[in-house]
Amino acid sequence: MAVNDRPQIYLVTPAEFELESFSDRLAAVLDATAVACVRLALAGTDADKIGRAADALRLLAHDRDVALIIDSHLKLVERHGLDGVHLPDGARSVRSARKELGADAIVGAFCGTSRHDGMNAGEAGADYVSFGPVGDSPLGTGARAERDLFAWWSEMIEVPVVAEGGLTVELVADLAPVTDFFGIGEEIWSAGDPAGALKALLAPIG
Repeated sequence: MAVNDRPQIYLVTPAEFELESFSDRLAAVLDATAVACVRLALAGTDADKIGRAADALRLLAHDRDVALIIDSHLKLVERHGLDGVHLPDGARSVRSARKELGADAIVGAFCGTSRHDGMNAGEAGADYVSFGPVGDSPLGTGARAERDLFAWWSEMIEVPVVAEGGLTVELVADLAPVTDFFGIGEEIWSAGDPAGALKALLAPIG
């Protein structure tokens, strides 16, 4: 990615939300800021609940020419007319997801802080690789995906890269030259005005 390119925005839904109120909040964000993709990251195993959310958010996103992908649930992609799947397990499922969904679907892989996993995911056919968290997090091992990883990736690898997890204004400014997308979720959804929170977070890149 060239230094002067502005990273695109990739929104991640909360793990829990009330569909009607969240739809309104998401619509306000999409109407205020150009967004490339939304990831439905609803937790749990209630297929009906996740399916209802997928249908509602698909209509909302597609009306604005925004792609909607789903976290993990490969079988729901075609059933609900989604654009693809985000795989949380690095390269492990990329080949099978690509085989099942076909060439046109988006297949992304979260690879934590591992350059090796990222390279394997790219070689297996991932459309993008995400690394994170880039900021401090009490979850997981506490390991961070450092700027050096993104700098190396953006110079050496053609597969687009997403920086996500614990983003701050300072990290947006620091990582903007070396990432293709910012994955933004919890940073804005806890705010009373998520659209305003997103604009504030993205202030360093205009």
